[in-house]
Amino acid sequence: MYGRVSISRLGKCQSWRRISTSAVVGHNPLGLPHSNRPPPPKIPTRGGPPIKRSIPHVKKVVAVASGKGGVGKSTVAVNLALSMALNHPTKTRPRVGILDLDIFGPSIPKLMGLENVPEPELTQAGALVPLSNHGLSCMSMGFLLPSSTTGSNADTPVVWRGLMVQKATQQLLFDVDWRGRDGAGVPELDLLVIDMPPGTGDVQLTLGQLVKVDGSVIVSTPQDVALVDARKGVAMFKKVDVPILGLLLNMSHYTCPSCTTPHRLFGSPESFRKAAADLSLDILGELPLVPQVSEGGDMGRPVMLLSEKQINSDLGAKEVTSVMKEVAQAVWRRIDSSA
Repeated sequence: MYGRVSISRLGKCQSWRRISTSAVVGHNPLGLPHSNRPPPPKIPTRGGPPIKRSIPHVKKVVAVASGKGGVGKSTVAVNLALSMALNHPTKTRPRVGILDLDIFGPSIPKLMGLENVPEPELTQAGALVPLSNHGLSCMSMGFLLPSSTTGSNADTPVVWRGLMVQKATQQLLFDVDWRGRDGAGVPELDLLVIDMPPGTGDVQLTLGQLVKVDGSVIVSTPQDVALVDARKGVAMFKKVDVPILGLLLNMSHYTCPSCTTPHRLFGSPESFRKAAADLSLDILGELPLVPQVSEGGDMGRPVMLLSEKQINSDLGAKEVTSVMKEVAQAVWRRIDSSA
């Protein structure tokens, strides 16, 4: 199905972007206008590996990934981006953005409170302008989908084969101007956090082969069924030379309000810790299962935005924000030392 989406006035003309969510093949799945922007690098069909490129107007790139879906990776990615914006080593506020590369199941619009907002504008050069909320620049496939008969695009599926997914991923990586609408003269992003889809498919391969990634964070839950796929994600990133900053355990335990004993609802963390040791990777942190995290995500207000009073009044929220602060500081140290 096709959706005709009005973008913004470029000069004196109204520009229209035409995006197809059906299974058709094309070299411009996001329907961006032709321009003089340099083309994204291509994955060669034979010969040596492609030359990796930096994402335009972005200094550092950190990918948040998992092998298994449903481990809370997108929620972790959003809270990591906010925590890194709040906890820079220099005590200054860096410019941070988040890119949702989950083509089929984008979560960033919901988690960032940007559902059913006007579609992104285009720069004079024809690049997408990120949306913004909570101090983060955001881009997602979810911002580009046409609305259904209900007036919302939340239930609009993307039904694409691999080539379309690969091309759309390249456009989201290289055809977004992270400086914003004003472009030239605006500082570039200090950090872009990329929320990866689960698995080890087209999107992961496109990122790993084409982009200079400063590091990746692998998220898992304690169960063996999640750790098996997390190991595959680690192996894939190693194969395409993406540095792995460490593993992050999500939903490690739950502490009920009436006691102080951690309950391991999804099993002991020992399998996770053993996997980290086997892979010679650091454990960045172990996040508890806390109701405020999912509630905040559903409302578009991530837990890292809670006030100090709200955090101090709830032990679970206090533990989550404390762990995320430590993770953010560790990630900053690692990517700054690799410069």
